[in-house]
Amino acid sequence: MIMKKNMGGADRIIRTIIAITVGVLYWQGIIEGTLAYVLLALSAVFLLTSFISFCPLYKLVGLNTCPRK
Repeated sequence: MIMKKNMGGADRIIRTIIAITVGVLYWQGIIEGTLAYVLLALSAVFLLTSFISFCPLYKLVGLNTCPRK
């Protein structure tokens, strides 16, 4: 299975900003408990998919925001 890029630049930036925001909120103690752990896990997935420019959920639903070359 080859992972072809399916995320555009705006997608990657938005996911990274969301992940950093959740990390800062956790670090400052604004979010805590089970919600914090769920959001941190989601943030980790967002960061991973941003770095590799591939989202398995996009592949599943047939979405591609990556500009054609």
